[in-house]
Amino acid sequence: MKWFIVSDLHGSALYGRRALDAYARENADRMLLLGDVLNHGPRNGLPEGYDPMALAAMLNEKKDDILAVRGNCDSEVDQMILAFPICADYAILSVGKRMIFATHGHVYNNAHLPPLHTGDILLHGHTHLSLCEPHERYTYCNPGSPTFPHDGHRGYMTLENETLEWKTLDGAVVRTLSLAETEPEGIEPDINR
Repeated sequence: MKWFIVSDLHGSALYGRRALDAYARENADRMLLLGDVLNHGPRNGLPEGYDPMALAAMLNEKKDDILAVRGNCDSEVDQMILAFPICADYAILSVGKRMIFATHGHVYNNAHLPPLHTGDILLHGHTHLSLCEPHERYTYCNPGSPTFPHDGHRGYMTLENETLEWKTLDGAVVRTLSLAETEPEGIEPDINR
């Protein structure tokens, strides 16, 4: 199964459309939204192409493909116009012997860890920074934000065959993390920048 992972669209129909175009180009099986889907939030300005109703309509067309978690800017009001659930604080994906704990990042993050075993992945958005950071027991990954990138990287991630890839909205690979280890202990991620 191939996952398309994106976070922090913040109501931009422009970047939502570009992300959906990338999803189609990737021929992914499922999409994982890591929160902050429709609302731009009080700390952000209005994003380019801000049109949460248009973005909701686009995403609703893919409702059967989407697994989403709640961001700090998501609310029950947003849920009223979205045809897929967005109010869960986290989702769990299984990759080989590893768990990927997918969340937005405002509740669970490097400072407040969820239950993780050695070799697991903490995957979240929220910071708008595309990162891959190995820690002693786990690896932290973030796809960044196509709408408000704090590192200039408008992109997303894919997960396929135990490989995570960070890509630009045009599909160029920015970095890769191989999860294909026989045993989770002693992971040394292959991080290409």
